[in-house]
Amino acid sequence: MNRTRTNDRSARTRTGGADAGKGGSRFGSPAPRRSGGYGRRPAPVQGEFALPRTITPALPAVEGFADLGLPEQLLAELGRQGVTVPFPIQGATLPNSLAGRDVLGRGRTGSGKTLAFGLALLARTAGRRAEPRQPLGLILVPTRELAQQVTDALTPYARSVRLRLATVVGGMSIGRQAAALRGGAEIVVATPGRLKDLIDRGECRLNQVGVTVLDEADQMADMGFMPQVTALLDQVRPEGQRMLFSATLDRNVDLLVRRYLTDPVVHSVDPSAGAVTTMEHHVLHVHGADKHAATTEIAARDGRVIMFLDTKHAVDRLTQDLLNSGVRAAALHGGKSQPQRTRTLAQFKTGHVSVLVATNVAARGIHVDNLDLVVNVDPPTDHKDYLHRGGRTARAGESGSVVTLVTPNQRRSMVRLMSDAGIRPQTTQIHSGDEALRRITGAQAPSGIPVVITAPVAERPKRSATSRGRRRPASGSRRAPVRKSVSGAAA
Repeated sequence: MNRTRTNDRSARTRTGGADAGKGGSRFGSPAPRRSGGYGRRPAPVQGEFALPRTITPALPAVEGFADLGLPEQLLAELGRQGVTVPFPIQGATLPNSLAGRDVLGRGRTGSGKTLAFGLALLARTAGRRAEPRQPLGLILVPTRELAQQVTDALTPYARSVRLRLATVVGGMSIGRQAAALRGGAEIVVATPGRLKDLIDRGECRLNQVGVTVLDEADQMADMGFMPQVTALLDQVRPEGQRMLFSATLDRNVDLLVRRYLTDPVVHSVDPSAGAVTTMEHHVLHVHGADKHAATTEIAARDGRVIMFLDTKHAVDRLTQDLLNSGVRAAALHGGKSQPQRTRTLAQFKTGHVSVLVATNVAARGIHVDNLDLVVNVDPPTDHKDYLHRGGRTARAGESGSVVTLVTPNQRRSMVRLMSDAGIRPQTTQIHSGDEALRRITGAQAPSGIPVVITAPVAERPKRSATSRGRRRPASGSRRAPVRKSVSGAAA
């Protein structure tokens, strides 16, 4: 059984300090403590909050998973998944998180954050069994899509150490999720709102949660989840371990860091606005009357593309226009039911749909292999949104391009946004049908033959005689399908 830290976090949240305590981990290294404040903070940079100063020196980074002392089952599963070398954020944070340290990690999307926190959480929970309605580990995420991606990425590793995962999100049957929690789930992956609903119903208690992860904490703050997040964090074991991972660290996250992290190991793979070296950024100046035609030609390219727009109505309208033009497109936005969103993503990942037209709901938590183009049909208003939209391409060392269509009245604001993002894009004046548009995006004329997207017909497996009469498990505890690429570069 894991030993956990005994420093009084409850007192720290009330007074701003923390008492020193003793503790350790099943890996033999005692979990370091701090006995006071963070110490003198360095000056903030570009609107970010000043990062906490680590009092206890961090353990050095490792170059291989075998150097971490992970359970043999996890090492074997890493090999089966083809994950052989740790990403930088994994190699830097895992030695410390496995030892019980709190972690504040920043890395762009696709930098390997999911395994960075997931392996530590699973290793420190392995060998324990949860009581009904009392999970032992918690991963909070802002969106349903990210929750499913995290679940998919961690499922084979959890299975290898016999830990049960439950996914708790809105838009799905709350009864089935409650049943999964009643059946006992060691790890819960949840969005804040649905988890609160289940707690209010008496279907979940967090008093046994010893390891808590906040993934994409900045987005949870931006989406107004901060009161729910803090209310949930106040319910987990006060002496437990916290890990906060995010692609950006701004002042919205400062409260969480100051209130809930004790002497954290701070690791940053990239600055918040750091551009990915394998990603090209293009600003295409286009006249408003020509913008729709240029968008349609880009969508008709060979290969998949995500196109971002501001509103659900605009997404639906463009999707229908593309279908009428002969482009296999599908819409993704918050107005769709969760089954619809899940089906659309599956169709896009398999290539049944070549163009995903989406609002910012698709800006995080989606990983698609070999996606080499993201198009901002409507430029984002915030540089963080730009970075996260663009983060759908050039993941895990692959290359890709981010293209933003800018009309004359949007040029000035786009210059400011790129400056805030720390990006110097290539700017080109384009027209529909010209060579520059083809060269940059692969645009081509659509067929003009309308298409209808139908759900692929899946052949239902025949029931064997031995399977008749067996009850199906609750959906929250059902083993999710896993794609090899997701495990290595999730979120």
